Amino acid sequence: MITLYGVPGWGSAIGEVMLTLADMPYHFVDVDGFDQPGPQHDVLLQINPLCQVPTLKLDDGRIMTETAAIALMILDKRPELAPAIRSPQRLLFQRLLIWLVANVYPTFTYADYPERFAPGAPEELRTRCIAYRKTLYQWLDGQLVGPYAVGEQLTLLDAYLVVMRSWGPRTEWFKANTPSITAIADRVALLPQLQKVLEENKIISAQNANPDVA
Repeated sequence: MITLYGVPGWGSAIGEVMLTLADMPYHFVDVDGFDQPGPQHDVLLQINPLCQVPTLKLDDGRIMTETAAIALMILDKRPELAPAIRSPQRLLFQRLLIWLVANVYPTFTYADYPERFAPGAPEELRTRCIAYRKTLYQWLDGQLVGPYAVGEQLTLLDAYLVVMRSWGPRTEWFKANTPSITAIADRVALLPQLQKVLEENKIISAQNANPDVA
């Protein structure tokens, strides 16, 4: 069985949702506190020199990191969780998958730990990153097709939307500024197979999602 090292509600939640959509069993190891000196940091550092979540240990002991790489690994086993090869939707899926991790993810790295990158002006860096992130989400909102991210088909890209909508700038901002992200995340949050993992990660679920999009 896959072992997934993570923290409830963190980026590892995306990995959990993707594995759950793919019906791939995993064992979750909570490494809360990994980003500070201590035993959890030491545990994660032994298998991932960047000490980031999610980190997966596969059945054969190999290590897999980076959510986009995890998505591609899953697609080798569950290709139906992405649009068909050579379809127009496939190109949009590929573009947005890499775009999210290349553009949005870094804003969390810098805004969550601004003192590491701008010790002389950490709050300014944090403020600028959060403001920039909002513009990225607004751009992304205009690229989404509906009723899922790239159309009628549920894909692994939707795992990002349902999780990241619960992060800063938080659900109410998304509701007011990104209607497409909100509608898609609400729809994904209603999927029966995701209720347990969403609850465990403190992510908005069917109980408070918009029933009009079910």
